[in-house]
Amino acid sequence: MSDDLDDLKAAMRAAMPTPDAARKAEDIALARINFAALQETAEAARQTSESPKTGPIRGVMNMIMRINTRGALTATTALVALGLVAVVPDWQNAPRLNGPQPVVLESDDVLADRSEDRTRQVVEEQFATEAAPEVAVEPAPVEALEAEIAQGAESAPAQQATQPSATLKREQAPADGIMLGGQVQGFDATKIERRSLVVPLPPSDDVYVQPEANTEAFPDADPNPLKVTAEDPVSTFSIDVDTASYAVVRSSLMAGQLPPKEAVRIEEMVNYFPYDYSAPEGDAPFQPTVTVTGTPWNADTQLVHIAIQGENKSLPERPPLNLVFLIDTSGSMNAPAKLPLLKQSLTLMLPELTEQDSVAIVTYAGSAGQVLEPTPATNRSEILAALDRLDAGGSTAGQAGLQQAYAVAESMAEEGEVTRVLLATDGDFNVGLSDPEALKDFIADKRESGTYLSVLGFGRGNLDDATMQALAQNGNGQAAYIDTLSEAQKVLVDQLSGALYPIANDVKIQVEFNPAAVAEYRLIGYETRALKREDFNNDKVDAGDIGAGHQVTALYEITPVGSPARLTDPLRYGEAELASDASELGFLKLRYKRPGEDQSELIEQPIVPGGQASAEMQFAAAIAGFGQLLRGEDYLGDWGYDDAIALANEARGADAFGYRAEAVQLMRLAQSLQR
Repeated sequence: MSDDLDDLKAAMRAAMPTPDAARKAEDIALARINFAALQETAEAARQTSESPKTGPIRGVMNMIMRINTRGALTATTALVALGLVAVVPDWQNAPRLNGPQPVVLESDDVLADRSEDRTRQVVEEQFATEAAPEVAVEPAPVEALEAEIAQGAESAPAQQATQPSATLKREQAPADGIMLGGQVQGFDATKIERRSLVVPLPPSDDVYVQPEANTEAFPDADPNPLKVTAEDPVSTFSIDVDTASYAVVRSSLMAGQLPPKEAVRIEEMVNYFPYDYSAPEGDAPFQPTVTVTGTPWNADTQLVHIAIQGENKSLPERPPLNLVFLIDTSGSMNAPAKLPLLKQSLTLMLPELTEQDSVAIVTYAGSAGQVLEPTPATNRSEILAALDRLDAGGSTAGQAGLQQAYAVAESMAEEGEVTRVLLATDGDFNVGLSDPEALKDFIADKRESGTYLSVLGFGRGNLDDATMQALAQNGNGQAAYIDTLSEAQKVLVDQLSGALYPIANDVKIQVEFNPAAVAEYRLIGYETRALKREDFNNDKVDAGDIGAGHQVTALYEITPVGSPARLTDPLRYGEAELASDASELGFLKLRYKRPGEDQSELIEQPIVPGGQASAEMQFAAAIAGFGQLLRGEDYLGDWGYDDAIALANEARGADAFGYRAEAVQLMRLAQSLQR
């Protein structure tokens, strides 16, 4: 019986194919190639001075030093005997900075002494003694760009970024190695040697730069002070239809953190929501409505509620649109909430464009480049393919990107059409002009050509909100922050007409309060939009723009004469001769320009006491109170989050999109975080 079993085993072994060591080596090497090729993007990350804490050599050393059994060590030695060779993509030919070279574990050394100590010694000796070649790096194109800017150049030429190639061609492959980490186009098993295992080290710590954390920047503006009407009766500011601040506040609260106080711009929080305001009548592009009601947080003061409703343009009435997507593809955009979300957001927008619209794409990272020439918006497959090819890597040459985007936009512009650059970025400008004032001057010069600039912000951690605000405010455009795909739907689909089609430019508001009726007043929000009194009548002074269907809300808290809520003492001299007519609380004036015109038009109306607080006004007041609570302002007394939540719930109304219900939830989160 035993002999029969032995004969059967022998027959089975004879029938089995003989192991092919070469084929096994080829299969393992090919598996490694396929695995490496599927790992994230091959584009370079941004440069950093931080030394990497992980890497292949550290992993190999940890693995080898943890081997405790003879069987495991034998298996490791067998892997070395296969002689697999791995080389970082194109390191032989591409320019790079100094750095450590690959560590070679000679198979003879390992086989001669299989002890753990000997293996450790081989690795550490070669890692410590391997010399790095002296290779000069080709200078980045930034210096040339800055020189052009200094000389007043109108546009910068497209330049190629000097980054190591991520694709290896067959003729570039080393004769005895296999390329890992890039796209390998050829493989020859006969080229594998069995004498060494080359473990690639990461590049030196000054080759790539990762984005710094917690470098966010917001406009530095103190809350509006309380004004004494007898001393300073006139208030002047530019309208604002931006909504970025509300989305930034939401992003912080949803992450379990209170937002930075300077990130809270109350006017942008109030203007985030749609309201049921009266539509304009007659030839005017918008209609102002003024109502005076009680203040929720102070029974002895009043709120002056100024509501502006812009006319809406239906799709057939829209003029042709020339749209240039200026997309930040720098290394700081390499995060799920940045470039990937950006691509998805722009994809949502495309179906809203028509056959008369055109789209071009310009990117910037290290240098600027056009990746899609002007293309009909209905050719979505070509546009989507261009978006899909974008990867993040390199530094942020924002100035070069702006220059090229404007040049492309100007080449697309024709009479009667709307031309707009849509900048999508985290705002991290670190090459070229990164100072908000310098960028403001550059954009101010370009807006005269009729090309508007809007800004979409993405991501947190290094969000440069100050730069984004400077760009949008001086580019006759809107600034929005997109933290979710739902926000992209709101900004780029539901409110597309307002975002892209202007109906009034340089809209300014001036209110003169009557000192006989109003002792004190303060404007709630609009700190970054303040104007001088003389700017109101100066048509050369830039101000905000209103898009089709846009709504604008402004709130003043006023203290009537004789109210116990007055915070300042009346003057001993001067107020006795004030006009005694208190039938008007003040006088409202608005100036605006029709698109394409240089001379402004004027709208005027008195502000009179009385009025019924509608649900729309109450909800706006609840959001204004919410913003003041987040900023820790001193004018609310004992009024707190419970009061804001109750008022917002009472005035929530139909809330078709759920925005108001979301605001109530954010109030509850903020209340919990402040306890």
